[in-house]
Amino acid sequence: MKMAQIETAIRVVFEFNEAFNRHDVAGMMQLMSDDCIFENTSPAPDGTTYSGKEAVTQFWHTFFAQSPQAHIEIEEIFGFKTHCVMRWRYNWVDAAGQQGHVRGVDVFHVKNGLISEKLSYVKG
Repeated sequence: MKMAQIETAIRVVFEFNEAFNRHDVAGMMQLMSDDCIFENTSPAPDGTTYSGKEAVTQFWHTFFAQSPQAHIEIEEIFGFKTHCVMRWRYNWVDAAGQQGHVRGVDVFHVKNGLISEKLSYVKG
């Protein structure tokens, strides 16, 4: 495994997170493969799995419509081979104006410079 592949995985995940924080679904999806898999944290305990670019794109459009203040802070990120792990804090403001947050981890698989899998886990 070459160091460049690990760096590429981390760089792609950073770009994905930047697009997330801009609520730029098109930018996010440019970084995901056509056959991507996204495993959401909700509903507990196992979440919902979305397969393919169309399903994942629709999820993100709905998500940002329901959470227009969504923002992810990266607490830690590291890579191993074609995988990247990102520990994060997700912040939002609800309809009543109350701020909230949860912390969690995403495990990414990056293949050929694109995210092919994003598995999300949350505390509590």
